[in-house]
Amino acid sequence: MKVLVVGGGGREHAFAWKIAQSERVDRVYAVPGNGGIADVAECCDVPVAADFAELAEFVERERIDLTVVGPEAPLVDGVVDVFQKRGLPIFGPDRRAAQLEGSKAFAKQIMDRCGVPTGRFGVFDRPEDARAYIRDVGAPIVVKADGLAAGKGVFVCGSVEDAIDAVGLIMDRRAFGEAGDSVLIEECLTGEEASFTLVCDGKTALPLASSQDHKPALDGDLGPNTGGMGAYSPAPVVDESLKAQVMESIVAPLMAGMAHEGIVYRGILYIGLMIDESGPKVLEFNCRLGDPEAQVILPRLSSDLVDLIQAAQEGRLESAHVEWRPEPCVCVVLASGGYPAEYDRGCPIHGLESASSRPDVTVFHAATAQVEGGYVTTGGRVLGVTALGPSIAEAVRRAYAAVDGIRFENAHWRRDIAHRALARLAH
Repeated sequence: MKVLVVGGGGREHAFAWKIAQSERVDRVYAVPGNGGIADVAECCDVPVAADFAELAEFVERERIDLTVVGPEAPLVDGVVDVFQKRGLPIFGPDRRAAQLEGSKAFAKQIMDRCGVPTGRFGVFDRPEDARAYIRDVGAPIVVKADGLAAGKGVFVCGSVEDAIDAVGLIMDRRAFGEAGDSVLIEECLTGEEASFTLVCDGKTALPLASSQDHKPALDGDLGPNTGGMGAYSPAPVVDESLKAQVMESIVAPLMAGMAHEGIVYRGILYIGLMIDESGPKVLEFNCRLGDPEAQVILPRLSSDLVDLIQAAQEGRLESAHVEWRPEPCVCVVLASGGYPAEYDRGCPIHGLESASSRPDVTVFHAATAQVEGGYVTTGGRVLGVTALGPSIAEAVRRAYAAVDGIRFENAHWRRDIAHRALARLAH
């Protein structure tokens, strides 16, 4: 069969890499892909425009059997609805279901209606009302652009002044465009974060391996938030007891509540959790695999990803069997200097071949292009250096050993990926 992966980041490289391993797949395409994806798929320059007509025509012309959507924007914009109307198999939630990520206000309101545990919140479409609410409830507090902001529209504010400044950045200065038409202001939850990811078929929700990522740019969880500077799987904080609690108190009421409102969720659901002594609470939902969580979950999946996707499409998850490698996996993101602010592009990358040749190491490309003689950087998060190992500590050692052999101008990475897991396991 032929499979198309939509997207061009590290998550999509992990998807294409894993899909290419399926014995059922003859050919993998990627739109638009990147320098690394081109090693496992045929990258095609097809517009992913708002009406998705050209993308659908490409799928029809090439007789592609399955389309897998990596990033959130096409899902929120309704690519699944377009493909379904044309009878084209596609994996991901439709526009209504993808509102769980597309609108933080929608997600909070449906959680409130379903009784899903989350922080207290307010939603405002006038900046003066948002500022008044902040002055009333005080700090610390979290300010979020309501719409999609590439993971960057979230501000954890330690003071009222910082929170008011964040509202100004989002709503007055329009730093995130239409995503800032309204703003969500919520309680600042504390505890340990983890990522809980499921595959859903509209009736059954099947958990994938747990993971944990690192959003802040600098060691010690300092600096500005990013799209993710690294991840690891499994997350020791998500034990069997917590997993059961998440399924009972979050997943079950959410799925039932959405079904009651006529929304069928079919695809991948990512739940960002904050865990404290009272149990898990929801920070956010994503309507797709996390990035870089995908880069540590998919290498641990030993069963066929295409089989799992088709079981979800056909409503057969209840009888699906998923197998996992027992070894932990760690991903360290190499970013361009200055990310998530301004950074250079076009920097030659050296050492990829030797890093990728290390045992149990895979280098996923997030923002690269192939040029004569090698690869160059094209964005902020450039590479995800991923390693499996018999323990989290050994996977960390292997990942950093590979990282140390890769060079490009002003490369930046965190040196403490998986520090929470290592600290928890040390006790």
